Amino acid sequence: MRQQGTTATKLAEDICCTRPHVHKIFRKDNIDIALLRRISEALDHDFFRDLSEDYNSKV
Repeated sequence: MRQQGTTATKLAEDICCTRPHVHKIFRKDNIDIALLRRISEALDHDFFRDLSEDYNSKV
């Protein structure tokens, strides 16, 4: 988000939730796949690829 200059408020709008909910998401250890997809789309970043690369580097 910082690299793109996106705010928590803007992300909340893009994923149809509130700013406080976005901050709760940031504090979580894990999130729902559907939510991760919405965040990926909103930020135009493939977090699934990041996770896959991280997983494959540990195997």
